[in-house]
Amino acid sequence: MKETTAKKRGLSSDRIFDIFNYALMAVIMIVVAYPLYYVLIASISNPYEVYAGHTFLLPADITFEGYARVFKEPAITMGYLNSIWYTVLGTVVTVAMTITTGYCMSKKTLPFRRAIMLFFVFTMYFNGGLIPTYLVVSKLQLLDSVWALILPGGISVYNVIVTRTFFETSVPGEIYEAASIDGSGNLETYFKIALPLAKPIIAVMVIFTMVGYWNDWYQALIYMNDKAKYPLQLALRQILIQSQAMTSMMGNMDGGYAEANKIKELIKFASIVVGSVPMLIAYPFVQKYFEKGFTVGAVKG
Repeated sequence: MKETTAKKRGLSSDRIFDIFNYALMAVIMIVVAYPLYYVLIASISNPYEVYAGHTFLLPADITFEGYARVFKEPAITMGYLNSIWYTVLGTVVTVAMTITTGYCMSKKTLPFRRAIMLFFVFTMYFNGGLIPTYLVVSKLQLLDSVWALILPGGISVYNVIVTRTFFETSVPGEIYEAASIDGSGNLETYFKIALPLAKPIIAVMVIFTMVGYWNDWYQALIYMNDKAKYPLQLALRQILIQSQAMTSMMGNMDGGYAEANKIKELIKFASIVVGSVPMLIAYPFVQKYFEKGFTVGAVKG
């Protein structure tokens, strides 16, 4: 009887714990997802209905004029293409350097391994600052080029540490020893053994890096003078932060300020959605490896 009662209590407590977890996760999901959902329905609703609070759950007075004007504007379209190019190239270069550096730092036979790692960690806390970095980029004639956005921050030391930890804890050293005995060189071992086993951590680095490059506007603001090379985020900055829509977007409209303000709000919400969609599309393709890579590659105390 006592054992049965104990089992029932255990099942009851487990059920309560599960219910609490599901409720908590549901609340967190709503808190995270609702702002994006609200922006989505606001981007296709009449701004006056949005201001009146009629779009809490569903769109009202649906219109796609905001999206039409966004994609008709050459500056935003060009910025969108530029951001895709900067993100793809930057992700490939940065992830390649990060994974390679992390792999090398995981090798205990690397000469001066500790000294090199201390140098990396030192750069996490101390750097030359904005003006010296700008002068270096300028002297290298990288202004107004994609490399000005990639090379100054091409490697994150934190990501290198996570990658190094992954190789140290998740890839057995015996595999490298067996490959060496079979006559495999360092490059062959890296490309044929280490990289295939590093898919989870590569997926994590790809997501982190893509989001960073896609959302970055400050580097472009500093190093880009040619407006034709502006990323999407600078156009969004003008609309969202400065609250100024381009005159060419407004066109020749009747209705004065009220109509212009309506179009500006539609463009603002549509731009947020347009800027968020690529990352939402990319995540499902690497989600399979994301959780595993993030937990396995974590720095453990």
